[in-house]
Amino acid sequence: MPPRLLHYSDLENVYDTPDAAGRLATLLQDRAGDDAILAGSGDNTAPGVLSLVTEGRQSLVLYDAIQPDVETFGNHDFDYGPAGTLDIVRASPQTWVSSNTYLPSDDGVDTDLAPFGRDDGVVPHTIETIDGVRVGFFGVLDADTPALNPAAGDLTVTDPIEAGHEAVSALREHGVDHVVALSHLGRGDDDLAELVDVDVVLGGHVPAERNERRHGTLLTRPGSGGHTVLEIDLATGDVIRHQAADYPVDEDVADELRARLGAAGLDEVVGHVDTPIERTEATLFHGESRAGNFVADAYRWAADADVALQNAGGVRDGPRISGDVTIADLVSLVPFDEPVSVARLTGRELQAVLQGARTSDLGFAESHWWHAHVSGATITWNDTADELLDIEVDGEPVDPDATYTLATTDYLFHTSDEFPALDADHRVESLDVQHEVLAAYAREHGVDPRIEGRITRVSRDAHDATEHHAGGKPLDGEN
Repeated sequence: MPPRLLHYSDLENVYDTPDAAGRLATLLQDRAGDDAILAGSGDNTAPGVLSLVTEGRQSLVLYDAIQPDVETFGNHDFDYGPAGTLDIVRASPQTWVSSNTYLPSDDGVDTDLAPFGRDDGVVPHTIETIDGVRVGFFGVLDADTPALNPAAGDLTVTDPIEAGHEAVSALREHGVDHVVALSHLGRGDDDLAELVDVDVVLGGHVPAERNERRHGTLLTRPGSGGHTVLEIDLATGDVIRHQAADYPVDEDVADELRARLGAAGLDEVVGHVDTPIERTEATLFHGESRAGNFVADAYRWAADADVALQNAGGVRDGPRISGDVTIADLVSLVPFDEPVSVARLTGRELQAVLQGARTSDLGFAESHWWHAHVSGATITWNDTADELLDIEVDGEPVDPDATYTLATTDYLFHTSDEFPALDADHRVESLDVQHEVLAAYAREHGVDPRIEGRITRVSRDAHDATEHHAGGKPLDGEN
């Protein structure tokens, strides 16, 4: 029988919906078999509500049920630091592969970098054999991970292309029949396919599905949230898309996750929403959204700031928020142990910061995505020129020489990838953790976010001028 690959990735907060995790477990168990290799391509332990509470160890409930074969790391798998990651590695059944992650040696003698997890079973590459067919795997992580994730700051992540060449050379020398990359490079998968002699790239990092061939290489992504598993026939290259929703719930998995959620004590109701709040890729990354407005409004209120900014990638997708809103719902929106912080900056600096709303070279994002949710400001953006046209604060044009306060997630002071004009020198104050700010705001003001025309995107060239508001009609669904 030719080997089959079962590709899952970016499960993130699936564990916070126990039935969904139970269905995913059943799907993977059903499609597994002697000819199948279960392979994960990162961000399968974090972020999420249970992830934050258990430091990623809720993933072990699923891993024990499905018994994966191989897995690599994503940037969020380091949300609780490298030591927390290794705790999961030691407790999980699969072989973890990573070809380009390193830590300083801790032996007191060797000052060079050591491969991450070398003494805990992490390997740069591995071989799985199915009915005499040898399939080689290696794993690569986005080199920007230490900048994307402050908890991963101790890591050194080297050039994935160079690491890929070395891994493939070693695997080919061992006579493998196929080489498969487990990649958490996002948009960097195209370079991997073009520059490295690899047959299949099982990708992640970008929450949009993919199934296509580039440079003779098959590239797949199952998207985020555990909704989809992709099954790849290595003999033919055919890909079958499986939906977890079509499978019954593994009650053992679901019950264990329910018990952990119940023990977390996050069921306090802090508000009520009449019209469900969508939080999907289509709403979060394409302009103004109700979820983004709620988060940004809470930040601005807590800080008494002129403006608030939330990066779209920091608001996590998941099931609609509807009816009674609990603390767990708010943690699921921004499931990070990071404070809201306040910057003081000039109007000119504020303009430079918001120019990052349409950064096009982020590895985890599609090039056309929108990245800024704001409060207290309105933005006009030229999509044709890809530039900021205008900002108003409290209904007035920004004064380049005036001073403004900006409330935002502390993460944006650490990373140089998103909104790079904002740095630690601008920070003047830090407040409570993000979800605590949201909960306090919900108790005081309720949960009733609306689309208000905060973001206007226009298309202008010499022959045409068109204008549209990013976002849907108030309370009638989202863009």
